[in-house]
Amino acid sequence: MKKTVTLESVDPVEIYGAGNRVLEALCSYFPSLKVVARGDSIILDGKETDIEEFEIRLSRLIERRMRKSSLTPYDVSDIFEEENNAPERLRLNGSSVIVYGNDGKPVAARNKRQEEMVRAYFDSDLVFATGPAGTGKTYIAIALAVRALKNREVKRIILTRPAVEAGERLGFLPGDMKDKLDPYLQPLYDALGDMIPPKKLQDFMAEGTIQIAPLAYMRGRTLDKACVILDEAQNTNLGQLKMFLTRMGSNAKFIVTGDASQVDLPNKADSGLLRGIELLKGIKGISFVEFRNEDVVRHPLVARIVKAFEDRQ
Repeated sequence: MKKTVTLESVDPVEIYGAGNRVLEALCSYFPSLKVVARGDSIILDGKETDIEEFEIRLSRLIERRMRKSSLTPYDVSDIFEEENNAPERLRLNGSSVIVYGNDGKPVAARNKRQEEMVRAYFDSDLVFATGPAGTGKTYIAIALAVRALKNREVKRIILTRPAVEAGERLGFLPGDMKDKLDPYLQPLYDALGDMIPPKKLQDFMAEGTIQIAPLAYMRGRTLDKACVILDEAQNTNLGQLKMFLTRMGSNAKFIVTGDASQVDLPNKADSGLLRGIELLKGIKGISFVEFRNEDVVRHPLVARIVKAFEDRQ
């Protein structure tokens, strides 16, 4: 069966998206349907049921465009997810797509533990994700935060780390305080740079929509309508962890990531991460995800390196 759908009262470019990415995302849900876009006309060739379903989703996409300044492939996933009562997940090649990066490449959960972390985020307002380096804890956390911001679930993203030396001394680093602290926060900048265009990221940071700051700067604040990530939490003591967690305001999501095997505090016993987790276990609304060596997603050697150091301890 063939049918031509005409887009009326809307600019086709706004529906197709830059480089036709939005239309391609929609078509990905209909692998058996041939779709050809020509100006304001979309020619459909396939099963009648697929064509009917395509038209329904397309009309919902147009309705969404009327409420938003622009569409992204992410909006397509939302339309399908709302129907399936699974707002947190889009299935693509067996993985959970969280957000689309700058080049249109999906940022997705790459293993079961990352999938578990994605589910935990939508099940709970506070998530602890712990485990070895290279398992993608921070990257997934930031992807979830960017997703929430793009979907207007939160008004801002706040990323923080304790400014604790890992072999270097803060006072001997060159520059003013910002220059001294930026090296500790660079991994957070890097992850954001993969998911938000440089100019947009710069604007977000200038206006305070995205904030990156040392943990000490969190004291006294109430963080509401925000997705807040504490990275490298193993370098906090119990008091600092409590201070951070009690910043949670209304409509906030908190994610705490850390690796208990990489404590950089002068006295490793001062780390409050594992003690904090023990205190909070059993509280409704808090989820815990523990990554393992087999969950490492960096170079294959990283998992072996982590294991070698663990075996030596």
